[in-house]
Amino acid sequence: METIVHLFKGNIGPGLFAMGDAFKNGGLLVAPLLTVVIAVVSIHCQHVLVTCSKKMRDLRGEAVCADYALTVERCFENGPSKLRSWSRTMGRLVDIFICVTQLGFCCIYFVFISTNLKQVSVSRRGEVYLDSIWNYLFSKILQAYDIGMDVHLVMLLAFVPVLLSSLITNLKWLTPVSMFANVCMILGLAITLYYALKDGLPEIGERALWTNGSQLALFFGTAIFAFEGIALVMPLKNAMRKPRQFESTLGVLNVGMFLVSVMFMFAGSVGYMKWGEQVGGSLTLNLGDTILAQAVKLMVSAGVLLGYPLQFFVAIQIMWPSVKQMCGIQGRSLAGELSFRTCMVLLTLAIAELVPALGLFISLIGALCSTALALVFPPVIELIARSEPNKGPGVWICVKNLVILVLALLGFFTGSYESLKQIVKHFG
Repeated sequence: METIVHLFKGNIGPGLFAMGDAFKNGGLLVAPLLTVVIAVVSIHCQHVLVTCSKKMRDLRGEAVCADYALTVERCFENGPSKLRSWSRTMGRLVDIFICVTQLGFCCIYFVFISTNLKQVSVSRRGEVYLDSIWNYLFSKILQAYDIGMDVHLVMLLAFVPVLLSSLITNLKWLTPVSMFANVCMILGLAITLYYALKDGLPEIGERALWTNGSQLALFFGTAIFAFEGIALVMPLKNAMRKPRQFESTLGVLNVGMFLVSVMFMFAGSVGYMKWGEQVGGSLTLNLGDTILAQAVKLMVSAGVLLGYPLQFFVAIQIMWPSVKQMCGIQGRSLAGELSFRTCMVLLTLAIAELVPALGLFISLIGALCSTALALVFPPVIELIARSEPNKGPGVWICVKNLVILVLALLGFFTGSYESLKQIVKHFG
């Protein structure tokens, strides 16, 4: 139960509520088909990682499977002789991608929270609402000093609760936090979909069934961002009392990711059908100004805020040992770790302040970093791990993995280019 809670929290975040924007960029016919393809390939690549990690564990006679980076390193180390010298470099490269991806998620969480809370605190006319909980706390201060509640200011206000939640250093202590966050996100999604469906949906003919190549590149970035939870796979498997139940046919990975995929499909299709070209980078931004709508934004923001420490935990777990070694810190050094965590939260806040365009930020992180982790490294290590002396991995394995790699690299370059171009255009 604990594992599936963390698996849900690792995948259900801003990406879930961004699927309406993804479907806008993909089209009502093409987006669902591509979402299924991306889901199937992403889950398959997660199984590939687990299989390769188990094989490396058995080769070394160890009791526990290695994490993502160490699995990649060992696959190269035990692969063809020409690749063995690259083992350390590839392991470090995976660690860099994981850290950049996880901290990128944390930046997006800041933008997501602040964008939603800004709508809670300010009406469309710029007048302060006195009905909502947020405004009850801050409205008098804002009025007294004539402060405008822009996204940048709300990020600063969100910093303190985000920092406090990020100082939790034990993954087990995050279980109740993740459980509450899941409840907030799922309940928030249910009410959002209720808003979308209560007055009916427009005719299908009013929505685009497909789009052009540049928009599809943005769709790819957002969709792969939503499905990128591969960095959590090995830690979650190793934390289980019965690790074999993780990757079995009806195990945690398949069941959990199937449910996540259904939620993504439903949220994306309903969101785009309802709001069309006006759909926001988060579905909650289309809910309007009623008290219930404001409560949903608060609820979802709370869910995202409580999801921040889980994403943050993965990056810190990788970075802190190296930082300790560089600084010559001996022993546990709780004060040093808490100081480092504070600095990294400040870094994610600073980056979020610089790029507060939610939809474009999600697409960029997805195309740039999530693609490499979710779709590039797993096929590469399978090709290496399945190779034998004087014999390749087999025709089927080669063809399958080459197709995944070609599609991944295509999405990587086109998605990154289009996201950067749109970000420059947005701030230009």
